[in-house]
Amino acid sequence: MRFQKEFMDSFQSFLDSGNYILGDQVKKFEQDYAIYCGVKYCIGVSNGLDAIKLILEAYKLLGKLKEGDEIIVPANTYIATILAVSNTGLVPTLVEPNIETFNINPIEILKVITPKTKAVLGVHLYGLLYDVEELEVFCKAHNLLLIEDAAQAHGATHKDGRKAGNLSNASAFSFYPTKNLGALGDGGAITTNDAELDKTIRRLRNYGRISAYENDIKGYNCRLDELQAAFLRIKLNHLDLDNDRRRNVAQFYFKNIDSKKIKLPNCNTLKEHVFHQFVIRSKERDILKEYLLEKGIETLIHYPIPIHKQNAYKELNCLSLPITEKINDEVLSLPVYPTLTMEELKKIVNAINNYC
Repeated sequence: MRFQKEFMDSFQSFLDSGNYILGDQVKKFEQDYAIYCGVKYCIGVSNGLDAIKLILEAYKLLGKLKEGDEIIVPANTYIATILAVSNTGLVPTLVEPNIETFNINPIEILKVITPKTKAVLGVHLYGLLYDVEELEVFCKAHNLLLIEDAAQAHGATHKDGRKAGNLSNASAFSFYPTKNLGALGDGGAITTNDAELDKTIRRLRNYGRISAYENDIKGYNCRLDELQAAFLRIKLNHLDLDNDRRRNVAQFYFKNIDSKKIKLPNCNTLKEHVFHQFVIRSKERDILKEYLLEKGIETLIHYPIPIHKQNAYKELNCLSLPITEKINDEVLSLPVYPTLTMEELKKIVNAINNYC
C-alpha cells in the first residue's frame, strides 16, 4: 500500500496525542490546503455534500440566500450537487452541458435565469475546469454568487495560475477515497477568501457553537475527522505528482487510441484537467464495456441515470434535456489512476483499437 509507513507513523502520533476532534491535524491541513489552493481560508468538513450544504446554509444566515431562491446547476453531474441545493430549501435549476467538455454550458444559463436566481453552482466535472471566464463574467453581470463544486478537481489550474478552489466566492471539495486527493474514509473541505463566510461556516460545522456550551445559531456536526486530516496532509505532498501521472496516462490515450467507434474527451489544455476520470463516448457503450471486461479491463459509467430521471427527483422527470441524456447513454470511464503501468496501458489501448 502506498504511504503505508507514513500512515502508520501518523496514526501513532494521532493516538498518542489524545486530541481526536478538531485538533492540530485539522488545523494544519486547513493551513496547508489553503496555501495550496491560493486562498485565505480552508474549513475541513465531513464530506463533499456537506461542504456544499454548509456554504449554502451560511449564505442564508448572511442574508445572501433565502429558502425558495433558485440555484443554477449543471444537469450533468453527480446527484450530490443537486441534493445539497434541495436539502437546504433552495431550488435547483438544471442546465444542459457542453457535449464536448461535459461541463455546464454558459450559453444555456441565459435561457433559465429568472428574478429568483441567486447563484450559479458550477462543477469541474471529471477534473476539467468549467468555463471560468464565462461564468465569472455572467455572475458579476447578474449579481449572482458563484460557487464551485470542485470535488473532482483537486489541483486543476486555470491559465491565469489560479487553482480550483480559488475561482469563485466559495468552493466545496470531497476527499472520498477515490478522489485525486482522497482520505481513507469520508472527508471534505470548503475554501474561500471571505472572512465572514469562513467564520459562519466554522460555527455551522460544529453545532453552531461560539464556546463549549454556548450556541448562537442552529448548527450541524460536520467536522473533518482528525485522523483523516493527518492522512490528507501526507497525500497532499504527492498530489501534484499524482496529477502529472494522470495527465501522462491521458496523453498516452490521446496519442494511441485510434477507433472510429470512440469519441475521446475534449481537453484544450492539460493544465486545466487533472483527469479524475478519463471519459470516452461510444454509441455502443454497453457492448464496449462488456467487451473490455472480457479482456480483463474494468471500466465505469459516470453516470448512467441523469438526475432528472431519478426517482428521488420525480418533480424533474418531465424535463427534456437531450444533451445530458445522450451523454449519460454514451460515456465510459477508462482506468486513469496514477499507478497504471505501461504494460497495462498498452493492453487497454490495444483492446480498444481492436474492438469492432
